[in-house]
Amino acid sequence: MAVDAGTSGNAARTRVVIIGAGQAGLSVAYYLRRFGLAPGSDFVVVDRGPSTGGAWQFRWRALRLGTAHKVNDLPGMADLGISFETADRTAPARDIVSDYYDRYERYYDLQVLRPLDVRRVDEAGDGRLAVHVLDTTGETEGTVTTEILVNATGTWGSPFRPHYPGSATFRGRQLTTVDYTDAGDFRGQDVVVVGGGTSAIGFLLELEKADVPTTWVTRRPVEWFDQRELGIEMGLSAVAEQDDAAKRGLALPSIVSGTGVPLSRRHRAGIDRGVLVEKPMFASIEPDGVRWADGSFQKADAILWATGFRPELRHLSALKLRSEQGGVAVERGVSALDPRVYFAGYGPQASTIGANRAGRVTARQILLALSAR
Repeated sequence: MAVDAGTSGNAARTRVVIIGAGQAGLSVAYYLRRFGLAPGSDFVVVDRGPSTGGAWQFRWRALRLGTAHKVNDLPGMADLGISFETADRTAPARDIVSDYYDRYERYYDLQVLRPLDVRRVDEAGDGRLAVHVLDTTGETEGTVTTEILVNATGTWGSPFRPHYPGSATFRGRQLTTVDYTDAGDFRGQDVVVVGGGTSAIGFLLELEKADVPTTWVTRRPVEWFDQRELGIEMGLSAVAEQDDAAKRGLALPSIVSGTGVPLSRRHRAGIDRGVLVEKPMFASIEPDGVRWADGSFQKADAILWATGFRPELRHLSALKLRSEQGGVAVERGVSALDPRVYFAGYGPQASTIGANRAGRVTARQILLALSAR
């Protein structure tokens, strides 16, 4: 399907538009195809990334599958004879994921349209939704109208950076997770790493290898746990918290705050070396560093904010789906305010295995909705 330039009067038409070709979007696309809808005509997948792999294509090169969050296989991936369980642990994770997703898209002929950035979604005037896109290579605008919208944009495009007094006065660099590329970029600098999750921990260990002095600060003490004993129970609790917040339209809580951090051998060794020993959150930022409430000071040339992400929903603002509490009310993947809008990979579906399971459920719900029209 070509996305035509211009207004919705001469826009392309389809029954379902999926925004995002990451784990959640591809999972929904797979099941829609399996249930009889045709890719490229009955449903269209649009993705702003220049290549395959979802957010993984943008992650730093040093990240490996063995040290990152587990990446679960996409549904039907076994038919291709590939699996992340047996993937090369020495190659960059972004290369592996991009390669596997590329094979997957081609094998199932999902016909993902990229790079198309969805600028906004609004009413088309006939009960349909108008999805306005921009071709990021040629700056060409276009519109496609649809009966159903599946938002699978994830969070990578919306990193969260909390405000602290004095932030604007800092003379060094302030980066978020999406800005990090290589530990070597920080040689000869003092770096403050902020955040209590796996990304912050990964940065600290990589910076240590590059002989970069670091200071680790977290908003709350890190809760280490033995993954073999507590991982499942804590994971279920975190999912329940996410589900409750999504149903009530609340801002989604941090996953790490509900699960803690697994105490692997690698992490334990980092603790023993004194690298993974956190300090409490500083009170303010000054031009040359950060200062704590007790008056102590740490010089810094860079502050790396590994403080998580928020769902990327700006393009849906015209639909007015946000609640007064700041979130979007979603139950079983469907907007409580607009039944035409589905959310894949949102809240309790955010994990890769959750996104896979939700893909099947979402696809079935979509078929039922389309058959009732």
